[in-house]
Amino acid sequence: MSGDRIRGAFAGLAAGDAAGWPATRHRSARHAPWSRRLHRELDAFAEEHRVTTLPVPFALNQPVAPLRLGPSDDAEWLAWTALTIGRPREEAYGELVPVRPGTGPESIRARISVATALDNLAKGVAPPASGHDNPHHFDDAAAVRAVAYGAVGRDPTPDAQVTNAGDGVLAARAMAAAVTAAVASGRVGAAVEAALAELPEDTAIGHNTRLALAVARKAGDAFAAVPALDAALVDHVYSYGVGAAQTVPAALALAEAAGGDLTRAVPAAACLAALADSAPALTGALTGACGGYEAVPEGWTASSRTLTGCCLPDLAGRDLIEIADTLSEGIA
Repeated sequence: MSGDRIRGAFAGLAAGDAAGWPATRHRSARHAPWSRRLHRELDAFAEEHRVTTLPVPFALNQPVAPLRLGPSDDAEWLAWTALTIGRPREEAYGELVPVRPGTGPESIRARISVATALDNLAKGVAPPASGHDNPHHFDDAAAVRAVAYGAVGRDPTPDAQVTNAGDGVLAARAMAAAVTAAVASGRVGAAVEAALAELPEDTAIGHNTRLALAVARKAGDAFAAVPALDAALVDHVYSYGVGAAQTVPAALALAEAAGGDLTRAVPAAACLAALADSAPALTGALTGACGGYEAVPEGWTASSRTLTGCCLPDLAGRDLIEIADTLSEGIA
């Protein structure tokens, strides 16, 4: 059964990734730069002329496939982690240094923490300093990758310390522990308890997780909890919504409030617009691990398992579920 739940964790993360509104923006990277420039110009036009009709990513005279519903950055970084999980982490990341963000048309796209870590590695700054001396040490990039570690019951700390520190590393440990518990038991309660054991109360992520669980329990339902979670977790002050101390607590709270049901938890997570870059994906991973592969609706698995390479070009066309199966076979 663990193999099915590993598939569920991967498929759930991909479905949640696809459900968040930023996924289409990420996938538009497969189009020519001028289309994104035009998008920015249309957005500026709307602002200047007080027009409420806002532009969405569009293909114009390019192929429309990249803009169809599908996964983006979270699924691709999960796949990369699963494919390199058996290698020393500094070595695996070192191979990305020549194609780090901004170095050419085939360069990768990544969270700020990852981009900074690759720059640090290029300068000879090794982990854990590469993750600590990092303006986004607190983001959730490592938490997304930790789903792969949780699936096989391994400690994500060495991987997390390449790109993150503090709450960023604690988030990775919590996600890995939660996924491990969900894969083993299928129970969301066990997953939440395992995550809490990794999150000290005197940390931002520990405090927020306990607060998020309390407000979601009071609401009694995942969708009903959305306004309370928005008020409790989202300060609407900072310009990026990928702080691990917000997205991981939201995912844990919504997964529990939905009773581990992906079809209730992921749509609710997608309603938290400020956290939609990763909270739906993390929520999908937790609930997918609880329910197994069949818990993810067929339409979502069909549209979410093939990677486009919008962030890691070498992964274009790879099947995420086949990668999950290979990982699962390695522990069988």
